[in-house]
Amino acid sequence: GYEGAVTLDRYNAFCAALPHTTKVVQWGGAHVWKVAGKVFAVAWPEARNALHVTFKASDMSYEMLKDRAGMRPAPYFASRGMKWLQRTSGATLKDKAFESYLRESHRLAALNLTKKARRELGFGVP
Repeated sequence: GYEGAVTLDRYNAFCAALPHTTKVVQWGGAHVWKVAGKVFAVAWPEARNALHVTFKASDMSYEMLKDRAGMRPAPYFASRGMKWLQRTSGATLKDKAFESYLRESHRLAALNLTKKARRELGFGVP
């Protein structure tokens, strides 16, 4: 079964299991995950017992979730017009659902790669 909250270790393990990902720690200790160089998730572990995770969202998901409990437009990203959300608690997005959004963020970030890069990485481009 699936137990416990999304911890930094669980977040890192989940992101590491997605295809073609790399992690860097930058921006003052943030754990930044990229797919072929494109950022798809950023976690700040020092946020008072709650892991704050920023991720890319579809327009619909962004509009649906941005004002919900435990969610907000991602600082920095949203102010630049990007559809990124930050999950500050599991109040709205429970952990299993949250992982689905991380998976979708990974997919959306991969769409920003060139067709050639997506084909080489096996992202289903004809």
